[in-house]
Amino acid sequence: MTTRLEHNVADTRFEIYIDDTLAGYADYAERENPKVRDFHHTLTFPEFRGRGVAAQVVEYALKDSRTAGFSVIPTCWYVEQYITQHSEYADLVK
Repeated sequence: MTTRLEHNVADTRFEIYIDDTLAGYADYAERENPKVRDFHHTLTFPEFRGRGVAAQVVEYALKDSRTAGFSVIPTCWYVEQYITQHSEYADLVK
């Protein structure tokens, strides 16, 4: 089983693929001044639930946001919960 994470800029979301099948994603809205990403929705397709898919895609999204110089607004309950449980990302919250 292979896992691939991608930043789909055109659809403003971070995606996770398992064996080349889209397993889930984290949607966001972006502002440039100041640089902020508002994560408003995270989805894992039913057949992939229970495998940590959402955690993987959110971690990837937060790492990418940090690298790109963005702050984060965790409108999505899952992203908010993930940041609460992983305090190393708390500094990203706007």
